Amino acid sequence: MLIYPFVYVSRWAFVGEEPRILGEALPFEERIELKNWAGRHVSIESYFEYHRKTLENFEEFWLSVAKELDWFSPPSKAVEPGDYPYVYKWFPDGRINISYLALDRHVRSWRKNKVAYIWEGEPVDPDGRPKEIKKYTYYDLWREANRVAYVLSRNFGLKKGDKIAIYLPMIPELPIFMLAAARLGIIFTVVFAGFTAENLATTINDIGATLLITVDGFYRRGKVIRLKDVADRAIEKSPSIKNVIVVRRLGIDVNMVDGRDYWLDELLKGVPQNAYVEPERLESTHPLYVLYTSGTTGKPKGIIHDHGGYAVLLHATMKWVFDVRDDDIFYCTADIGWVTGHSYIVFGPLIEGLTTVFYEGVPDYPAPDRWWSMVERYGVTVFYTTPTAVRMLMRYGDEWVRKHDRSSLRLIHSVGEPINPSAWRWLFEVVGEKRCPV
Repeated sequence: MLIYPFVYVSRWAFVGEEPRILGEALPFEERIELKNWAGRHVSIESYFEYHRKTLENFEEFWLSVAKELDWFSPPSKAVEPGDYPYVYKWFPDGRINISYLALDRHVRSWRKNKVAYIWEGEPVDPDGRPKEIKKYTYYDLWREANRVAYVLSRNFGLKKGDKIAIYLPMIPELPIFMLAAARLGIIFTVVFAGFTAENLATTINDIGATLLITVDGFYRRGKVIRLKDVADRAIEKSPSIKNVIVVRRLGIDVNMVDGRDYWLDELLKGVPQNAYVEPERLESTHPLYVLYTSGTTGKPKGIIHDHGGYAVLLHATMKWVFDVRDDDIFYCTADIGWVTGHSYIVFGPLIEGLTTVFYEGVPDYPAPDRWWSMVERYGVTVFYTTPTAVRMLMRYGDEWVRKHDRSSLRLIHSVGEPINPSAWRWLFEVVGEKRCPV
């Protein structure tokens, strides 16, 4: 539920070069260091203006934000009560498709040949250089999403409202399947590749998925993880699964059940390179995906995100929180299996037409400078990570950071939990060289 602009104001601010904690007892306006934010999408001053507008004319404000996106049919109302208490329908009479927002509108613009994704595999050569780097332009991504959507529709008969499960690691096929499913109005659930067969089966059975997408295997900390074997054990407990698509990542031998399991590359052999699947003109409230909680405190709970309200929120946060610009190189270190990855590796950056970096492996393989080498290698400008990862990397020492050029960085963001003071200082002083807001 979104009531006010989703703008995060940290409890930490820095005066000059020294951070200080801001007193919680002070009035809100006095707890913020007013700065000159000329040239940015949002400033502290404009934040108060946005807040005032939400109070004075809630409908008009959020409709104005929504209309910055491309709708098949623009909404005439911002919100109405939903079917349950505290659940609301956002932009209920609008028609939209988030895959169209992320791909088609860019392919029809100057961004067609702009790099959308830079993907780096975990394996390195003897000198520590990555063995695999793949780049996808917006046209490449659009083409592959269309070809996969063609397979989902023609080969498996999937259509709007059908449900699939995606059990993939951090490889390019993961966002491609998400975008292809969204294009058709298929509701997907992504299951973190580190989860067990039992976790996967629980999710499949709850959502009632009929198709599972997985991979033969992938690399993690230099080791081969045979994910298809895990998927097979889950399928034994998942009677709704009729078919399985397997991505050939490693080229290893895996069990393939005739008539049920299909290699993606073999399916795509029969699909034209110029295949086009018309994006469904979906109700704003049509479910995009269901993402399940981890289940650490009880049975996993599925959280539904729709096409319209979710897209508007992402558009707003990319501008107001991340201050994105066309020349940004955006690097979110999250796993796509979690909501931060869905939002800020896949849909948010693509809606804004950015270049996004993502990586298959762990941050300290083969050495603790893997992330910092990527910042240097790709000229990352906006870096988004978690306090837990920061605390882990801090233990290795500052020299792993300082050996790499980080002059491209302009913003650093933290997500997932409140950041502790020492981790904040390390990001600000060491990673950001006392010049990047954190």
